[in-house]
Amino acid sequence: MFKAALISLTSSNIMADNIAVVSGYIREAAAGGATFISTPETTHLMEMNRKAVLEKTFAEGDDPGLKAFRALAKELKVWLHIGSLIIKVAEDRLANRAFVIAPDGDIAARYDKIHLFDVTLANGEAYRESALYDAGDTAVTLSTPFGTLGLSVCYDLRFPYLYRALATAGANILLVPAAFTKQTGEAHWHTLLRARAIETGSFVLAAAQGGLHATGRETYGHSLVVSPWGEILADGGTGNVTGPGVTFANIDLDLVAKARQTIPSLTHTRAFTLESL
Repeated sequence: MFKAALISLTSSNIMADNIAVVSGYIREAAAGGATFISTPETTHLMEMNRKAVLEKTFAEGDDPGLKAFRALAKELKVWLHIGSLIIKVAEDRLANRAFVIAPDGDIAARYDKIHLFDVTLANGEAYRESALYDAGDTAVTLSTPFGTLGLSVCYDLRFPYLYRALATAGANILLVPAAFTKQTGEAHWHTLLRARAIETGSFVLAAAQGGLHATGRETYGHSLVVSPWGEILADGGTGNVTGPGVTFANIDLDLVAKARQTIPSLTHTRAFTLESL
């Protein structure tokens, strides 16, 4: 059993301000007894303008947020999952990259978002992540003293084969940091997270952005902890959006073994062919 904390944010387009806000919540989470702390997608910058985001971002080694968060993990002796940072990988290209930082401040794992959100919604909102971001091509698990983490980011949630692969590789805690739009979140967020937990018999921890951002984008919020049986153990939401803050939950990995014994679907994979008539 360990205590996890999910940090909910309404990140702005000013990186220094976001770093300060997040750092305060990380300290609050650690003071509340959390030994594993998770933040949402695009933790330290929510910027929609292409020119501005390229001007405001850094290569990994120079990123001020990553430096600050590594120092905090070391100071507080906690495992810190930064849901994602926008990292510059070329003069005109970015990566949406998640980090897991160990209690000694070292980076234990990195994950670049595999599935990019290229879509036009019914309300006219359009997103083209691939116009600026490079997609990752490697799924990542990380063994820790408290469990094995399976990493993902936001839109990845809609691709169940990724989570099955993570679970069959040993993950019993699936991380889904996100900045879901309000429209898609209201329709699908809770259902998809519960489904990924049930399908894999895993805990799902999903720290979320929520609220109206300085750029005009509105995100759904509702940071969730879901049990391997699909029960929502904690919901950081208030109304339709999450207010910034910290949500705690106790994680009992014995529930993973119980769920997978009751519904052993991970061991029942069969090869098949597809016939189209």
